[in-house]
Amino acid sequence: MVLSNKSSVEKFLQYMKNSYVLYLFLLPAVAYIFIFNYIPMYGVQIAFKNFKAARGIWGSPWVGLVNFQKFLSSPDIWNILGNTVGISLYSLIVGFPVPIILALMLNYIRPLSLKKTIQTVSYAPFFISTVVIAGLLYLLLSPNAGVLNSFRKSFGLDSVFFLAQPNLFKTIYVLANVWQNAGWGSIIYIAALSGVSQELHEAAISDGATKLQRIWHIDLPSIQPTIIILLILRIGQIMNVGFEMTYLLQNPMNINSSEVIATYVYKVGLLNIQYGYAAAVGLFNNVINLAFLVFANRIAKKVTESSLW
Repeated sequence: MVLSNKSSVEKFLQYMKNSYVLYLFLLPAVAYIFIFNYIPMYGVQIAFKNFKAARGIWGSPWVGLVNFQKFLSSPDIWNILGNTVGISLYSLIVGFPVPIILALMLNYIRPLSLKKTIQTVSYAPFFISTVVIAGLLYLLLSPNAGVLNSFRKSFGLDSVFFLAQPNLFKTIYVLANVWQNAGWGSIIYIAALSGVSQELHEAAISDGATKLQRIWHIDLPSIQPTIIILLILRIGQIMNVGFEMTYLLQNPMNINSSEVIATYVYKVGLLNIQYGYAAAVGLFNNVINLAFLVFANRIAKKVTESSLW
C-alpha cells in the first residue's frame, strides 16, 4: 500500500513537472479564489460575537447563537424569507428556460450576419450597469412621463405608479433581470449545441423530421447534462436575490414586497452598525443555499445521472 501511494505521488509530481506551464496559467485563478474566497472565511466567527470594530474580531465578546436566535424570532423574518424565495423561484421559473429557448432559436438561424446581429443585441444588456437599468425602469414606468403611462393615457386610462404597487414589484424585477441576462446566459447553451453531431440532424432530416422534432429528440437530450448542471447551480443560489436591482427599485410603498435578505443585511449591518447580527443572517442564508445545492445535486444524480459530484 505504501509503495502504491508513493508511486501515485511520483506520477503526479512527474505530471506536474511535464505540464508546469498549464499550472502556471492556473495559478492566478487559484490565488484569486484563495485570497478573496477562503481568507475572508476567517470573519465568519463575527456571526457568533457581539462584534465591536474597536476591539476587533478576537477582542469582541462571544455570544454564541444569540444573533441567530434574534433573527429567527424577528417579526419580519417570514416576510423577508417569503420575498426572497418568492422572487428567486419566480426568476427560476420564468428566467431559466429563456436562455435555452434563445440558444435553440439562434442555432437554427442560417444567415450568419443575422445570427451575429441577434447575438450582439441580446448580449448588450448584460454590459449595462444595474444603476442605468434601474434608471431606465423609472423612466419607462414613471406615472407622469413614462412610456407605458403615456400609452395608457392615449386610450383614456389613468396613469399608474407601477413601482409603488407591491403586487407588481416581483414581476418588474424578474422581467428586467431576464432582459438583462438572457442573452449572456445563452452562451453556454450555444457552445453545448455546437458539439451536437450534425450526422444526427442529417439522418433526422432524411427521415422527414421537423425542426421541432429535431429540437426535442436531438438538441435537448444532447444538452441535457449542461441544463442539469446549471439548474443545480441556480437552485444552490435560491436564497440569493440581486441586491443592487432590488435596493434601487425599493421604496416605502413597495417595501413589503421588495425587502429581501440581501437588502436586510445591508440595512442592519452597515446602516444600523449591527455587524454580528448581519453576519449571522448572511451565514444563515448561505447555509440554506448549501442545503438546497446538496439536495438538488442528489435528486439530479438519481433522476438523470448528471450531477456536480
